[in-house]
Amino acid sequence: MVKWLRHSTSGMVITTLLRLYVGFLWIGDGWSKVSKGFDATGFITNAIKNPVMTPEGQPAYGWYTSFLKGFVQPHMSLFNVMVSWGELLVGLGLFFGTLATAAAFFGMVMNFAYLFAGTVSVNPLFIIIEIFILVAGFNASKIGLDRWIIPWLRDHVSFLKRSVE
Repeated sequence: MVKWLRHSTSGMVITTLLRLYVGFLWIGDGWSKVSKGFDATGFITNAIKNPVMTPEGQPAYGWYTSFLKGFVQPHMSLFNVMVSWGELLVGLGLFFGTLATAAAFFGMVMNFAYLFAGTVSVNPLFIIIEIFILVAGFNASKIGLDRWIIPWLRDHVSFLKRSVE
């Protein structure tokens, strides 16, 4: 399946459709937050007060709750901007096929952050789609701006150059 996702035309078309779908949804969420203003204070406060629990009644991700309390909560204004613009940029990258694998990766990071905070919503679906995009790699964004961006980067950025042996 990996070979099919990474090298076939049908895999390219399917992952492009998945990329467009999830990109469009990320753009909508991000644009809503950027244009209307976004404040995650209530969400973060609730995630700290009501962490995800194990069946035994213990916090499942105590380290994440500590991170939210000790680092995110004191810097809410920064995280409000990072979440808003992060969602919008992930969506644009996926939708236009611009550094799409990086966009899928950072989208997954946000999806897992929401899950660790206790919000299921669309996050599992997005993660599954983003895994397919990541596995497909460059093939997922050949029908997109990466068709030109990735070869240019490989030619002009020294650590991305392919060695010829």
